[in-house]
Amino acid sequence: MKTIQTQGVHHITLNGADRQTSIDFWEGVLGMPFVFEQPNLDDPDTNHLYFDPGDGRLITIFTREDLKPDATPNPMGIGNTHHIAFMVSRATYTQARARLEEHGFANSGEVDRGFMDSLYFREPLGQLLELACYKFDPPVGFTHTDVLHRAHHIRITVGAAAISDEHLTDAIEALSGLRTAL
Repeated sequence: MKTIQTQGVHHITLNGADRQTSIDFWEGVLGMPFVFEQPNLDDPDTNHLYFDPGDGRLITIFTREDLKPDATPNPMGIGNTHHIAFMVSRATYTQARARLEEHGFANSGEVDRGFMDSLYFREPLGQLLELACYKFDPPVGFTHTDVLHRAHHIRITVGAAAISDEHLTDAIEALSGLRTAL
């Protein structure tokens, strides 16, 4: 059976409340430029807002003026979205906690994930969001995923529970060697 080959995430659409709540948060707090809006073509009573999360792709929000913000956390359940993670630079990551608090958003503070650092918080409608910052730069010609895939195999070989700095270093060295061997 042949697979369907994806080429990345095209966009993610979330259900919002009123238009201004979405613009205030996605553009005003997270700095995602508001790109455009139009009616939801499947439901003309619903508005469709488009934001650029920084990579030229899109985050879109359905809004209706008769909906009021409800910050109740999304329920855990099969098929429900747990969280959405956005990549940020180290400089942004080190400022994120204070800046979120300035905007009135409680957050987890810095969380060490081994190969990345994370910070979690809920947006005004209860969706859990993560700001993630890799602890490494991939060698030229390779991606973060290439390094993580190689580091995973190294960690499995040595019997480690999770990827550590040592596995990342060894993976980067191995990939760098592949590049120079070509």
